[in-house]
Amino acid sequence: MIEKITKSLFASTPVDTLYHYTSFTGLLGIVKSAVLRASDIRYMNDSAELRHMFDLLRSHVTDRIAEGTDNPQLLNQLLDWLSRRIVGGSMLFGGSFRANGNLLSQWRGYSLHGKGVSLGFDPMHIRSCAERQHFQVGKCLYEAGQQRALITRIVDALERTAAESGVGLEAAHHPHDNVYFDVFERIEGDLLRIGSILKHPSFEEEQEWRIVSPVITGFSGSSVHFREGTSMLIPFYEFDLSDGESSRLQLDHVYLGPTSNIELSMNSLQIYLAKQHVSPRHGISYCQIPYRQR
Repeated sequence: MIEKITKSLFASTPVDTLYHYTSFTGLLGIVKSAVLRASDIRYMNDSAELRHMFDLLRSHVTDRIAEGTDNPQLLNQLLDWLSRRIVGGSMLFGGSFRANGNLLSQWRGYSLHGKGVSLGFDPMHIRSCAERQHFQVGKCLYEAGQQRALITRIVDALERTAAESGVGLEAAHHPHDNVYFDVFERIEGDLLRIGSILKHPSFEEEQEWRIVSPVITGFSGSSVHFREGTSMLIPFYEFDLSDGESSRLQLDHVYLGPTSNIELSMNSLQIYLAKQHVSPRHGISYCQIPYRQR
């Protein structure tokens, strides 16, 4: 049921170069290790997107209860469960790519003080890396009407799953217990995957594609690492960007972000990549966007 919804959302295949915006610090780390740090989606820069999906779910469920439903107990427990899982619960890690490698809005976020690049990757290479590491590649969904229709399908599928689970009789005898929580936890992975590519319509110009990890439920023996964020530790999962045979980074193209020292910055970037034996297939380009000191 809900698995089919998730599968359909991750069925699209990117055909154009996929760009990852990052700082010079991020560039040095990615080139040296050929690894992208996929962050827990609850801790990503635009983490409001996960809350965006939960808000859509809450709004739809509340309306459905008000209009009358055959199983208000199920939907009320769903609202309670959602409120608990926004911060806690299973972990899912994601990495962001853009179909447009030269967006002013992205440079404003990733090129502070004239220090930013967007690294372009062949889309088939990203898909190959994802398949090797059991990641999925999904195109973000922005259109409000499509999102509302998707939420309706999710709740419909949840009601069918609950009906087939056989907990209805138990729920009738224990109306104050959270008897449906086990049902919700079985679909939590799918909800996280869907939430990872469901973004607020205001971000549509980004044309984002996202790599999404397997769901991580046990932390002690997993490959979860941590880095220092602005105000907290950020959990991340390493996504190998090499071709599986060598440890070198495979780049399709690189944009240098806005800077006040174009010639010197381009020169040092070219020298650095050459020293690391990284040769973007379509070279390095300056973004041609005027630098503004902030």
